[in-house]
Amino acid sequence: MGSAPKAVGRSLNGWNAEYLDAQYALYRQDPDSVPVDLRWFFEGFELARGELGSLEHGTFAGAGPSRAPSSAPQGQGASGHKVAAVAELIRQYRSQGHIAAAIDPFGRERPMPPLLSPYAHGLSDADLDTPFEAIGMSFDAPRPLREIVATLDQTYCGPIGVEFMHIEDDAERQWIAERLERTANRPSLSADDRRVLLNQLVAAESFEKFLHTRYPGEKRFSLEGSESLIPILHATVEECAEQGAEEIVMGMAHRGRLNVLRNILGKTNEQIFTEFEDTWEEDFVEGGGDVKYHRGYSGEYQTRAGKRLWLAMASNPSHLEAVGPVVLGRTRGKQRTKGDADRTRVIPVIIHGDAAMIGQGVVAESLNFSQLPGYFVGGSIHVVINNLIGFTTSPEYSRSSRYCTDVAKIIQAPVFHVNGEDPEACLHVARLAVEYRQRFRKDIFIDMLCYRRWGHNESDEPSFTQPLLYDLINKKPSAMKTYAERLLAEKVITEDEMSSVRAELDAAYDKAQVASRSKPFDPTIDPGSRKWQGFGKAYSHAPVQTGVPLSELQEVARAMGRAPEGFHVHRKLKRLLEQRAAAADSLDAEIDYATAESLAYGSLLVEGTPVRLSGQDSRRGTFSQRHALLRDVETGAEYMPLNFIREVGDPQTDRVVGEPGADGKPRQARLCVYDSPLSEEACMGFEYGYSLTDPHQLVLWEAQFGDFVNGAQIQIDQFIASAEIKWQRWSGLVLLLPHGYEGQGPEHSSARLERFLQLCGDDNYQVVYPSTAAQVFHLLRRQVRRPFRKPLVVMTPKSMLRVNTSVVRELVEGRFQELIDDPAFDPSLAAGDKDRADREASRKQVSRVIFCSGKFFHELRERRDAIGRRDVAIVRVEQLYPLHEQMLRDILGRYPAGAEVVWAQEEPRNAGAYRFMEAMLREKTGGRVTNVNYIGRSDSSTPAVGSKRKHKEQQEAILVSAIGPKPGEKNAPTAVEIEGVMDESAEMEGAPKEPSPSSARPAAASNARRQ
Repeated sequence: MGSAPKAVGRSLNGWNAEYLDAQYALYRQDPDSVPVDLRWFFEGFELARGELGSLEHGTFAGAGPSRAPSSAPQGQGASGHKVAAVAELIRQYRSQGHIAAAIDPFGRERPMPPLLSPYAHGLSDADLDTPFEAIGMSFDAPRPLREIVATLDQTYCGPIGVEFMHIEDDAERQWIAERLERTANRPSLSADDRRVLLNQLVAAESFEKFLHTRYPGEKRFSLEGSESLIPILHATVEECAEQGAEEIVMGMAHRGRLNVLRNILGKTNEQIFTEFEDTWEEDFVEGGGDVKYHRGYSGEYQTRAGKRLWLAMASNPSHLEAVGPVVLGRTRGKQRTKGDADRTRVIPVIIHGDAAMIGQGVVAESLNFSQLPGYFVGGSIHVVINNLIGFTTSPEYSRSSRYCTDVAKIIQAPVFHVNGEDPEACLHVARLAVEYRQRFRKDIFIDMLCYRRWGHNESDEPSFTQPLLYDLINKKPSAMKTYAERLLAEKVITEDEMSSVRAELDAAYDKAQVASRSKPFDPTIDPGSRKWQGFGKAYSHAPVQTGVPLSELQEVARAMGRAPEGFHVHRKLKRLLEQRAAAADSLDAEIDYATAESLAYGSLLVEGTPVRLSGQDSRRGTFSQRHALLRDVETGAEYMPLNFIREVGDPQTDRVVGEPGADGKPRQARLCVYDSPLSEEACMGFEYGYSLTDPHQLVLWEAQFGDFVNGAQIQIDQFIASAEIKWQRWSGLVLLLPHGYEGQGPEHSSARLERFLQLCGDDNYQVVYPSTAAQVFHLLRRQVRRPFRKPLVVMTPKSMLRVNTSVVRELVEGRFQELIDDPAFDPSLAAGDKDRADREASRKQVSRVIFCSGKFFHELRERRDAIGRRDVAIVRVEQLYPLHEQMLRDILGRYPAGAEVVWAQEEPRNAGAYRFMEAMLREKTGGRVTNVNYIGRSDSSTPAVGSKRKHKEQQEAILVSAIGPKPGEKNAPTAVEIEGVMDESAEMEGAPKEPSPSSARPAAASNARRQ
């Protein structure tokens, strides 16, 4: 059976006189022979020079005296020593009172730490009535020790246990202690307040009972046993409004979600019952949608004082805690659009389960970045529904720490452990939590200890695994029933009032159910509302204008190469800045990927589009290619050149972007680039959440190496790839994933392109592997210039980041091309009539069409040009998904029908794009292609070899098999002769083992079936 919280050893409430005598005898022989808590107790006992006694105080009941205490500690010095002893007792209550707090929902006795005994500090019964200065407490005059202890006991050992002494900041600790001790940690509630509180419990319980009766067997993940969550959230929202908040972004798992949606966010009974009736079809016609306890919602909340807040509940998957960083990113985005620089007007509230809170690493990742500049949201309010069990796992098997919230201590966040059976205590801690968050801009935790009346879901049998716990649960009246009896006894309410409230709710439920059966009510929210007005969900290949005038590129380039006067640039960067300043001096200037990327960002900023980029090394760039931020080598001062192209808009909101600055030019938007903590899942989730708030900005997350993206696979699977069809949530998030084989081993070669392609469907996102600087320039600009938003996954280069692959003219006149035909055979690129005729004639002689993607194109072309082959065409598939099928058919139609079709890649055959493109080439070309031969590495369980020599051998064998050996090199090994590489075309009947540079392959063999 679970306990609350996890028990740690045995202590005073479990000791009897015989046990203490026996342990004391051992202690006298060898102090190290007894547990440390007993040793501390006996040390204090001997310090007092007296015998074991007891205070007439409820906390110590259960540990009866074995001998009469002495009247006073012998050898006690001046009264100042006793004052110090009392101060230490106060400190121990603040530090350890939570261990003995009455927070268990079943009232089970909890251990009393020995240091909460006055005897442990040299005090005795004779001191109980002696007035002492209670240092640090809010008494206006000295108080008898008995009164001090009583106040401490009520404050720290009642239904609220508080952990805050681990906080280093004195001001925070003193603030919390003062707030707790001046009221003995209890709220002051009017009769009306208490009636409202009871009504909230009635609403929470009656909703669950109605669903349990009318929809038996339906999963709903009931809140029964945890109903005090509803008063906690009501109090949180009400206090947030009083503290100046305008919006709350919420995230929670499935436990109690429907209840929260109904009673807090205002989702109607009709909408919820429509989901139970399963009569809403629109979300499911395309095979999408999600279950009712995963969906998000938003609505306006009006407080008792008449103030209004907007509440937004994020959609979430069953992957517990994954929604947390999404909520934080969404909060940060909303704070930016509202100009909430103080982080007090938009507040995140995250609701956890106890087992998930401690079990999922994304929680610690999110806490870690909570105080970092790029991720700071002013603190979150965390509420833990601690039902003492995780599915079927008890606390002693689910964590090593005392509390599920111990992870909060990594950021020195205070924790309120509260008995969920005491709704007034729950309301009290909610108000305190909001007040603390708004004052100190830090996370705070409410750990509500409660229980789960049913199993993990309503069809689960919990007594299989927790028979003793569920024996207690089955006998326990609800928190609502207990509180109602209390208010009835105190004459705060009457039986008639209770009956009236229940009857009114039941009638409303009945009416809503009848209505939902006669006509479905849309249970979803419109994804195209507010800032998303004008955006649609349909993907289109229709081109958009992404070219930029040369004068604007030059303006951006000059800013990229400029540093303020007196700024000491690193000597190795001076040449780079000079090159950047001159990057767009002419239309024919050559340009590399890194420069084109920065020009894309700069041009967007000038046009008023904000850009946010985060990643583990994004400011400098993992490959020292970006240098978005410069540091003064003498002072450490920071300078971000792209924020000084023109006068920037409001540094927090960009609200005046576009309006004239002091120089008369329209103000630019702001670039934010952050080096992230060493996290993938939480950081990607944060950026995904940020991207949901405003489609009119470019939001990017960059992996240090593409290989590490799999650390965020949950975010990719559950949000980025599927959120649109599950929850109708649109996002334009860009993932930049360095990818490419350069002999750096299995951990620095592959961004697992194949995994993204396996998730493709419903035009859910875009997967691209651009091969030139111009392509990435137009790609990034296209992402925020189209009338829809889809996530964008980019395989970015590593070794080719600073290799010139385009000219500036392409940035001015071009656009992104989903596929690129071989320029060697493109008549439109001809220098004259003769060249055009030669190209057209050469195209007719092509016997092999190689399809490939990304950086490998350059190696293939270089080899072909080196040996002068004219019978091989190389076609680049720049956007793998959504595939531009018409463009694919058009390009194939330009080559002879009998030409062999090959897919060549660096990655293993079971990785990369081969299996995806092989199917596309066969299925989407109208019967033109019946067989696709493969040239590349063999199937492998690892992305790449660890040997640089072996890598070069494999890479060379692929090039030899695809194009031919280097000029003058004879007997070069082909793919069939090098381990780990394969050439399917060499296995074809009649196909030559080694391609000849002077002749085409026999057409009859090119598309023959493999034998």
